[in-house]
Amino acid sequence: MKKYLFKFLLVTFTICTTIFQLNAQNLPTGKLTGKVVDIQNNETVPFATAVLINKKTKATVKVAQTDADGSLIMNDVPAGVFTFKISYVGYQTMVRDSVAITKNQRLISLGTIKMKAAKGNVLSEVTITGQKAPIQLGIDKKVFAVDQSLVSEGGSAGDLLQNVPSVQTDVDGNVSLRGSTGVKVLIDGKPSLIAGGNIAQVLASIPASSIETVEVITNPSAKYDAEGQSGIINIVLKKNTKLGFNGNVALTAGNRDNYNGNVSLSFQNKKINIYGNYGYRYGNRPGGGYNNIQYLTRKDSLVYADQLSNWKSTDKSHNAKAGLDYYLTDKDILSFSGGFNSRENDRTELLDINKYKKGRAPLEFSRRINTNNGSGHSYDLNLDYSHKFKPNQELTFNFGYSNGTNDNFQLYNTSIYSVNGAPVTTTPELLNNTNDGTNKNYNIQLDYTMPLGKLGKIETGYRSQIKYADANTIAKKYDNASGTYTDNFLLSNEFDSKDQVHALYLNYQNQIKNFGYQIGLRAEDALLTTNSNGYDQTGNLTTAPARIAYKRLYPSIYLTQKFTGEQQIQLSYTRRVNRPRPWDTNPFIDYSDPLNWRQGNPNLLPEDVHSFELGYSKFWPKVTLISSAYVRQTNDLIQRVRSVPDADGVIITTPQNLTKDLSSGLEFIAKADIVKPWNFTANVNIYHSKIDAVPAYNIAGNSGFSWNANLTNNFVLPHSITLQVRADYNSSQVMAQGTRKAMYGVDGGAKYDFKNKKASLSLNVRDIFNTRKWGMITEDQNSIIAFQRYQQGPMGNLTFSYRFGKTSFMKKSKKPEQQENKPDEGSF
Repeated sequence: MKKYLFKFLLVTFTICTTIFQLNAQNLPTGKLTGKVVDIQNNETVPFATAVLINKKTKATVKVAQTDADGSLIMNDVPAGVFTFKISYVGYQTMVRDSVAITKNQRLISLGTIKMKAAKGNVLSEVTITGQKAPIQLGIDKKVFAVDQSLVSEGGSAGDLLQNVPSVQTDVDGNVSLRGSTGVKVLIDGKPSLIAGGNIAQVLASIPASSIETVEVITNPSAKYDAEGQSGIINIVLKKNTKLGFNGNVALTAGNRDNYNGNVSLSFQNKKINIYGNYGYRYGNRPGGGYNNIQYLTRKDSLVYADQLSNWKSTDKSHNAKAGLDYYLTDKDILSFSGGFNSRENDRTELLDINKYKKGRAPLEFSRRINTNNGSGHSYDLNLDYSHKFKPNQELTFNFGYSNGTNDNFQLYNTSIYSVNGAPVTTTPELLNNTNDGTNKNYNIQLDYTMPLGKLGKIETGYRSQIKYADANTIAKKYDNASGTYTDNFLLSNEFDSKDQVHALYLNYQNQIKNFGYQIGLRAEDALLTTNSNGYDQTGNLTTAPARIAYKRLYPSIYLTQKFTGEQQIQLSYTRRVNRPRPWDTNPFIDYSDPLNWRQGNPNLLPEDVHSFELGYSKFWPKVTLISSAYVRQTNDLIQRVRSVPDADGVIITTPQNLTKDLSSGLEFIAKADIVKPWNFTANVNIYHSKIDAVPAYNIAGNSGFSWNANLTNNFVLPHSITLQVRADYNSSQVMAQGTRKAMYGVDGGAKYDFKNKKASLSLNVRDIFNTRKWGMITEDQNSIIAFQRYQQGPMGNLTFSYRFGKTSFMKKSKKPEQQENKPDEGSF
C-alpha cells in the first residue's frame, strides 16, 4: 500500500511541475495597477483586498492586496473581460465593470482609486460567485478555508485538521505541526478550557461544521503569544458576515451510532450584528492496540510482558457560541460574545496482560477492566471594543474570562487467572479514583495600530494571561474482609497551579517599493507556581511547592522581496518558548495502564526555541506554489524518559529536560486547477531531527530523516455533484529513545447540491482502507517496547444541510441601472 501511495503522490507532483512550466510559458497575460487612497484625507489604504471576476463565467480569477503604501499590482492576468472590486472594512466596495485584457492591451492602469466611507455603520460586503480562496497568505501566517472539506463533514475539529496542510493528527487526537507536537492550539485566538485544556478532547468536542477557517502560523511575530515550539494553529469558529437574516442547519448520521447536529442563525443591519450557533455530537469510537515489552536486564524470571487492549469510547457534547456586535458610531464597535460546552465521556477498556519467562514459558496471565465516566462543562465570556481614529489607525481592547470543570470516576478491576501455566481463582482487585478538576482563565489585551504614511506603520500592545488549575484525586481500594472501599492515601493527592504571563510587544512594518520588512520585540514575564499535596500512610498531608519564573525577550524579523510574475521571497527569524503544561508538572502517578505509569515533573524548565524560515511563493493563473526551508533549534528539550522497570515490570515515564534538538526541513504546498472539473492541493514536508545524547538518562542520542505528505483532489461532476479524495502518509520519525512508526490512510467524500442551491446531501468515509495505526518502538539498555493504537474500521457519515435567509433588507430599486441597487458599493 505504501509503495502505491508514494507512486501516486510522485506522479501527481510530476503533473503539477509540468503544469507550472506550461502556465509560465504558454499563457498570454497582462498587468493591472492602481493606487488606493481615502477620498476624504487622501491617505493611502494598505492591505485592501482586490478581486478580479470573469464576467462570463463569474469565476474569481485573481485576488490581491495593496501593499503598505496602498499600491496595487496584479501580474499575470489572463486575457478576458472582468469585473474589478476592491474592498476594506469600513469602506464602500468600489467596482469597475468591463476591465478588458487583450493581446493589444495588456497593461491596465486604474489610476488613483478613491474609497468612500461605508454608508451608516454597515461593514462593507463583497459578494463573489464561486468558492472562497482556499489559501490566503499573510506576512506571518497562512489561512486555509475549510468549509469545502467534504471528507470531514459531519466529523469533529480533529477530523478536519487532518485536511489542513502542515498539520497532522494521530489516532488519539494529538496534534503536530510539521512533525513536531510542540504546537499551540487556540480557539478564536484563545486557549480552550474544554476537558481542562486537553487538546484531543477539545477537538473531539467541536463539530467541524462550526469552523470557518484554520490559521497556521509556523513562525509567529512578536504580536502573538510566544508559546509553541513549532508554531500556532488557530481555529476560527463561524461568525456572521452577511446582511439580513440568515441561517444554516446540518444533520449527520454515521456508522457505529455516530450523530451530529448543527444550527447557525444570524442577523445584521446597520446598527447591530447578532449571531449564534449550536452543535451536538454523539460519537462512538471503538479501537484497540498492543503494548509489548521485552525486559533486557532483569535478574528474576520475567522476560516478556504482552498487553492487548480493546476499548470503546462514547462522547456526548453540546457546543454553543453567540455574540452581539453593536456599532456605536462610524468608528466605534462594542462586542459581547460567549461560548458554552458541555460534555460526557464513557470509556471502557479491556486489557489482557500476559507475562512470560525465557522461551515464552507462561508466568502470569491477568485481565483488567478499566472504566471511566467523565463529565465537564466550560464557558467563556468576552468583551471587545474597537475605535478607529482614521483608516488603519485603530485601538482594540479585549477582556476575556473562561471557567471549566472536568470530573472523572475511574474503576480498575484486575483478575489473575493463570500462574506458571496453571489456572487459579483469585478475588479481583478493585481500585477506584474520583478526580475533580477546575480551571479559570483571565485575559486582558490592548492593541494599537498606527500608520506612519511613507514611513510604514507600528503595532504595539499589552497582554496579561492568568490561568488557575486545581486537580484533586481521591483513591480507594476495596477491602474484601469488610466489603467496603477504604482510603488509599498513597495514591490520593491534590495539585493546584497558577500560570501567569504578562507581555508587551512592538512591531514596526514598512515597505520600500517591492521590499518589505517587519521588526518586532516581545517582552514576557512568566511565572508558574504549583503545590503538590500528598498523603502518607496515616493520612497526614504533605505539601511540596514549586516555582518556575523567567523573563525573556522574543525578537522577530521578517524580510520580504516581491518579484515580477506574482512571486516573492521571505526570510524570517523568531524566538519562541514551549512552557510546561500543568499536568506535565504534576508529580503524582497516573497508573491507569498496568505496565506503563506516567508521572509529571515539577522542576521542568520551559523549552527555548530559535526558528529560522526562508519562504518562496509563486502564483500562476491556475497554480499556487508555497515553499519553505526552515531550521529550528530547541534548547532544554522536553522528552518523556523511561525508568528502570520495578519488581512487577512497571515502567514509569516522566518528562525531563534534555540538552537540545536541531530540526530542519523543506515544505511544499501546491494548489492547482488542472482543468475545470479537477483541482488539487498537495503538501510535502521533508525534515531531519537530531537529538543530543544525555548520559544522565542513558540516552545515546538519535537522528534521522522523516517526511509526510498529503494530497486532496476535488472533482466537479455533472448533475451538481462534487467529489473529494484525500490521501496522506507520515513516515517513521526518530525520538529520544526510539522511533515512531509510519502511518497512512485514504479518505473520500461526495456532495450533491439540490437545484435550489440551498440544500445539499453529502457522504464521506474516513480511513477507507482501515490503515491508520499509530505506533512506536522505544528502546534503551533496560527494555524494548513495541506499541500500537488504532481505531476499528472506517468511519462514514451522511449529512443533510439546508441554508436559508436573504443578504439584505434594503428595498429593491425601481431602476436596475441605479447604483443604489448595490449595497455599499461605489464605482470609480
